[in-house]
Amino acid sequence: MSSKKLYSFILLFYLLLFFFNTSQTFIFAQNRFCEIIIVNNYNKKINLIVEIAETSDSQAKGLMFRKNLDKNKGMLFVFNHETFHEFWMKNTYIPLNIAYISGNGVINEIYNMKPLDTSITYPSNKKALFALEVNKDWFKNNNISEGCRVIFNGCIRK
Repeated sequence: MSSKKLYSFILLFYLLLFFFNTSQTFIFAQNRFCEIIIVNNYNKKINLIVEIAETSDSQAKGLMFRKNLDKNKGMLFVFNHETFHEFWMKNTYIPLNIAYISGNGVINEIYNMKPLDTSITYPSNKKALFALEVNKDWFKNNNISEGCRVIFNGCIRK
């Protein structure tokens, strides 16, 4: 191989490597983490670390393809408008609960979601500006139900 071809090959290799690394970093750097507080049924403040899903791409992916979710962590979906929403469990391996939350931070409804079952959807019955996914039974174990209040602690940019 001539030195010119070798140089071109090496340059192409490094450009592809740079592009791949940059695109992967962009994909994984989309979501940010924040701590929210939920005031439970006994007026106790429960801390939860949430991954913020505020772009359409991060919302479409959600917790898909993940094999676990740490005990006191979740994903908070931040929508542009308070409206009706619907979730499903396509490619989601973790048993989850979802809470739909109003624009004023009150939990409207909570559902158990079955992993990998695409035959069921989980629509909100009331308009919501947020949805919060956590491990199954996390809400129950922390005495959190409909009507409890979420304090966003500056996590929301809107």
